[in-house]
Amino acid sequence: MRKPRKSPEDRGDATREKLLTTSIDVFGRYGFDSATTRMLSEAAGVNQQAIPYYFGGKEGLYIAAAEHIGSAISAHVSTLRERTRSRLAEADGIGVPIGRDEARGLLTEILQTIATLFVSRESEPWARFLIREQMEPTEAFKRVYGGVMKPMLEIVGRLVAILLDEEPGSQHVRLRTLSLLGSVMVFRVAHAAVLAQLEWKSIGPEELAIVRGLARELVAAISPEGRNA
Repeated sequence: MRKPRKSPEDRGDATREKLLTTSIDVFGRYGFDSATTRMLSEAAGVNQQAIPYYFGGKEGLYIAAAEHIGSAISAHVSTLRERTRSRLAEADGIGVPIGRDEARGLLTEILQTIATLFVSRESEPWARFLIREQMEPTEAFKRVYGGVMKPMLEIVGRLVAILLDEEPGSQHVRLRTLSLLGSVMVFRVAHAAVLAQLEWKSIGPEELAIVRGLARELVAAISPEGRNA
């Protein structure tokens, strides 16, 4: 039986998707300036003219790649993030603040979800791309920060503030929030050092369980008393 032919729209979507997914890896490895349109099109296995056709040029592809990373991350965390946001809004609305035990449970779930995502192989090309943007931010960083990072930092910051009994917007809460997320992000951004230091060959199910346990410990250690300890 013959397979049904793909419509021009389907073929166009497939070409666009190939360019997005492969360009994340190419841009991450070589940077925007060194990644040529020929390199990008050959990696995707498409005609070089597909880049200006679908994205207007290399810069348009670069921005779209950043947005694609943001969408991919959101696919993993948005449900939990929005559920937590709704719970916080509900507490604000009825004037009954979330207690520390509930805040700790929500924060643990978020941190473990982030840890699981960023030790996965799926996040490896994202990390290369984003690390370059951290060092020399462009419009691409603004898209990812505004669409994914900032909303997550705000939610995590609200929960950290409850555990510290401080205002969410205080500098101390923001510092603790960044430090907390950085404590699990290190397993991706310093992957080689992590494996060497822990004498792990890779991060499989057993190692992931250890990382998730660490996330739980990090959240458990947040308390008002801890600041003055």
